[in-house]
Amino acid sequence: MEKILERYERYSYAERQLVASESDPQGNWSMDYNRLKAKVELLQRNHRHYMGEELNSLSLKELQNLEQQLDTALKLIRSKKNQLLYESISELQGKEKTIQEQNTMLAKQIKEREKTVAQQQSQWGQQDHGLNSSSFLLPQPPPCLNIGGAYQEEATEMRRNELDLTLEPIYSCHMGCFAA
Repeated sequence: MEKILERYERYSYAERQLVASESDPQGNWSMDYNRLKAKVELLQRNHRHYMGEELNSLSLKELQNLEQQLDTALKLIRSKKNQLLYESISELQGKEKTIQEQNTMLAKQIKEREKTVAQQQSQWGQQDHGLNSSSFLLPQPPPCLNIGGAYQEEATEMRRNELDLTLEPIYSCHMGCFAA
């Protein structure tokens, strides 16, 4: 029904345009006003129907058409929503992959540092045993890194990495000079 009225208005408007082109511009404005007013009313009525209002005046065929339009609109909305969700998921998976790579790299760095510390401990232990085995030399303590008494503050700062993980030194109290 609405389509028929709209088509009728278009044809009558086109016909009036031909006739009115020769008349004054005030007549064109009144036709434009009437046409636009009818179009606004039609859009408002359609909006009310889409919102579920004033459905009593619709026939069965118009109700089915309205239902089909709503179903089509819902399918488009759902497909757009799913597309956005999939894009978001793939973006998050990419971030997860980069974070895992960074984690693996940090774990390797930690293991390498642990190896170097273990090697240093074994070297110090060998030096310590070599000095103790000679009876005529007095045992000397291993070197200490106590610069200006600020070791404890610097040590706590140096023990933390970017992930704020506390790394306790392997060389602890048995060497005396590193005791906190």
